[in-house]
Amino acid sequence: MSPADGPPPAVAGEVADTVPGGGSSTVPGAVPGGGPDADAGPHTDGPAGGGTAETGRDAAEIAALLAFDPVPPDATLRYEVPVVDRGAGRPGDSIGPGAEPCPDHVVDLYGTRPGDGPPVRVVALHGGFWRAAYDRAHLSPAAAALAAAGLPVALVEYRRVGAGGGWPATGEDVRAALDALAAVGLVGPGGPDDQGFMLLGHSAGGHLALWAACRAIGPERGRSGPAAGPRGVVAVAPVADLADAVRTGLGDGAASALLGAGPGGTPDPALLADADPAAHPPPAVPVTLVHGTEDGQVPFDRSERWCARRPADRLVPLPDTGHYAPITPGTPAFARLLDTVRDLLGAGPGE
Repeated sequence: MSPADGPPPAVAGEVADTVPGGGSSTVPGAVPGGGPDADAGPHTDGPAGGGTAETGRDAAEIAALLAFDPVPPDATLRYEVPVVDRGAGRPGDSIGPGAEPCPDHVVDLYGTRPGDGPPVRVVALHGGFWRAAYDRAHLSPAAAALAAAGLPVALVEYRRVGAGGGWPATGEDVRAALDALAAVGLVGPGGPDDQGFMLLGHSAGGHLALWAACRAIGPERGRSGPAAGPRGVVAVAPVADLADAVRTGLGDGAASALLGAGPGGTPDPALLADADPAAHPPPAVPVTLVHGTEDGQVPFDRSERWCARRPADRLVPLPDTGHYAPITPGTPAFARLLDTVRDLLGAGPGE
């Protein structure tokens, strides 16, 4: 199936003035049904994003995942990414309040809204091998289920390869989305009086969650402005070692494409060093990898090797599970994921 076969996005609401820290917010209640941007890109019906064709277990799991309709959020937050030292910028860059907003610079909120909602407990980053055809819609049922379990979610959209994304733009978007959430008080610095939030990413989003914890968060990483510090990271079937993904051509060369190299090309070593979580010191928060042992998109042994090199990180193997069941509500794998998130947040059932 083509990604364009999915249902059209809902109509977006009015955009408010820019908020401090480079983000802007939809007016609470202004989004009919809380729908995402009308121009946010096609919904995915193949969120592996051009990797190995789904067969066997993965094929059955993706069918179950895509049986869910996309779930409209309760509100949508818009963020901006300042352009620095790039001349006229690149397609999709946000250059200030007078610029045409980038449709991918949005965060969908489940179980909360700016100004009058509880704090976000989970910041979620979707997969799709960083490709433009695959947006956040396929992760919206999981986001809604987490929120229904008492864990409000911020589901981040970001520029992807083929629509203004690639490195460093995709990473800049993750930074800016976190800053925007901090600027409106939906996430805090992670101090002792803060309930805290978890970075949760699936597949390519697992890479972004690990990278964000290493590079995108907090003044100790050379940041300025709002500092949003997570309590931990849960990376589900993550593309954790980007250099390995380049070497092996994982996802039909997806990592090389993220780094601007064509098929068979060699990425810029500086870009790879910046984008690869494996090239940075471990984050100062707990990291858990959750991975199906029968994953045909990102093989389970990638997470085994990661945790062998980083023994402080925890691996939760999911026997007889492929790539998609962990993000599909109602499955035993999703129940295990929910328990893992709750454990790391110190949140009991319904909290």
